[in-house]
Amino acid sequence: MRAVVTRCSSASVEVEGKIVGQLPRPGLLVLVGATHTDTEADAAKIVRKLAGLRILEDERSALDLDAPVLVVSQFTLYGDVRKGRRPSWSQASGREHSEPLIEHFCELLREAGLHVETGQFGAMMRVSSVNDGPFTVLIDSADLA
Repeated sequence: MRAVVTRCSSASVEVEGKIVGQLPRPGLLVLVGATHTDTEADAAKIVRKLAGLRILEDERSALDLDAPVLVVSQFTLYGDVRKGRRPSWSQASGREHSEPLIEHFCELLREAGLHVETGQFGAMMRVSSVNDGPFTVLIDSADLA
């Protein structure tokens, strides 16, 4: 799994003109995607790293500050642009595999004690954010122990 994590003063997700998820106060916007071989263990690795990552004010974590997290599914994190001008999506997992995995990811964040809001899986979403810093990091479960 891959997660692009952005520290935000505000963020929201809109589907068909309606806000479906938003940060109620400053927190983290997390774009998350899965590949075919990802498992619940990969989701758990990213959650452990994300929840304790000291990237918020005064080098504190989302857990330290009870900061909210807005999770948006993002299959394009596995886009391959090495050849040609059109990305290949063959490394991105299909809905039947990735949707339950991303739901599990969100549930693990909630179990860790974080307030989690989400986008709508598979929908055309408009994501708005005001980046704080800006500060953005990439977490890849393949790089974590």
